Amino acid sequence: MPSLVQQVSAVGLRDRIFSERQLADALGGGNARRYGVVNRSLKDGSLIRLKRGTYTLAQTYHSAPLHPFVVAQALLPGSYVSFESALAFHGWIPEAVFVTASVTPGRKTLELPATAFGAFKFHPLAIEDYRFLYGVRRVSFDKHTAFVAQPLRALMDLVALRKVQWSGLDWLADGMRIDDDVLVSLSRKDFAAMKQVYKHRAVNSFIAELEDAVVTAKRSQGR
Repeated sequence: MPSLVQQVSAVGLRDRIFSERQLADALGGGNARRYGVVNRSLKDGSLIRLKRGTYTLAQTYHSAPLHPFVVAQALLPGSYVSFESALAFHGWIPEAVFVTASVTPGRKTLELPATAFGAFKFHPLAIEDYRFLYGVRRVSFDKHTAFVAQPLRALMDLVALRKVQWSGLDWLADGMRIDDDVLVSLSRKDFAAMKQVYKHRAVNSFIAELEDAVVTAKRSQGR
């Protein structure tokens, strides 16, 4: 086992994502020595730089796989996973998603280069004050947690991002391939929470139209 891995493991960082300062504290010694050890470890793949100043050990040294959602949370604290990433996670869409996309509380879209844990994108949305985490829950991934949008929040985040206009359920059924049974599982409580989230009228109009369509579908099914 490389010496850096041993030293990082000895201070309890083996399964963690850690900062440059934490790494320096774990390695000790002078700057030149640390620089050499870090560079060698990056080259041999035992250490992964997720972004400037943020590191983790290679997956092979973790006691359990590090989930991309956990990595996304560490890359941009305060964000939450949403859009197709969350919809696929909840089983709402059948396609595999290869980019972990999140909502950022900032004002700029951020796209980070692909790492061993995948590619990551962060998008800002126009959200009402104090409503940023409505419909978002903390999810456990082994020893870690990440904030993940619930299905309806993830869907409406996608509508807000793409500026989708309501055109009936066809876009959801055919374009997104969301099953009707999934949609009719939504409750009025789910929709009520979403009506307080977004600043744009078009998004709120989409929510209202979707709720009406779901209610109509439930009635036709005798629910």
